[in-house]
Parts: sequence; C-alpha cells; structure tokens
Amino acid sequence: MPPMLPLIEYDHASPEVRAVYDDIMATRQTDWINNFWKAIANDPATLERVWSQVKAVMGPGEIAPLVKEMIYVAVSVTNNCEYCIRSHSAAARKKGMTDAQFGELMAVIALANQTNRLANGYQIPVDDVFR
Repeated sequence: MPPMLPLIEYDHASPEVRAVYDDIMATRQTDWINNFWKAIANDPATLERVWSQVKAVMGPGEIAPLVKEMIYVAVSVTNNCEYCIRSHSAAARKKGMTDAQFGELMAVIALANQTNRLANGYQIPVDDVFR
C-alpha cells in the first residue's frame, strides 16, 4: 500500500526537518530515519511535536525501557497498527524481549481485549473497592 503523501528523504528535507532528523539519529544512535518520521515530515510542526513527545515519554523514567516498548506493542496490537507493532517489537527485542516474552505479551493482550469486551458488553458495574 503506497503512503498517502511522499516520504521526505533527508536529502530533500527542509532545514527544520533535517534538524529533527539529526536529533532522531543522534538520540537513537543510528544513521537512518525510518518511514514513520519521513511520512509525518510532510508537516514539520507535527514532526517536531511528535518527536518531542516520543523523547519525553519513551525516555528515561520510572518505567523500564523494555516495559515501555512492550506497552507500546500492546496498544499497537489493540489499535491494529502494523507499523507500530513491528517497529516497537523490534525496539523491544533490542532491549531484551525474548520470543517467550513476546508470546506471553500476546496472550495478555488477547485476554485483556476479551475481558474488556465482555465487561463492556455486559455493562458490568465497577466494584466499589476498585474506585
């Protein structure tokens, strides 16, 4: 499936887009820009805003980097975003996720989606102890 807009390659990027690309490569210690960023670079303000959010949320914090990536995978599976499933699964693997952990993660995602739908369908009232 072709993208909705052209992917903005580094050599054809505006100076403001190149500045974000440079920060992405420096932060991630890589020499390439993935297609997600190339696509949203069509709107430089969105590119800069989303990259800033990614650095803030996915950077160091109270939650371990691997756990953050696994949460991202879980949400991406639930939202049916193939791109995000693949890119964040790759990031999680780089941070140490094993095949067994991936399988268990998929089981938790499937279970949560099933029980969420049951709770929503039955319109189950929340127990007072959980409020």
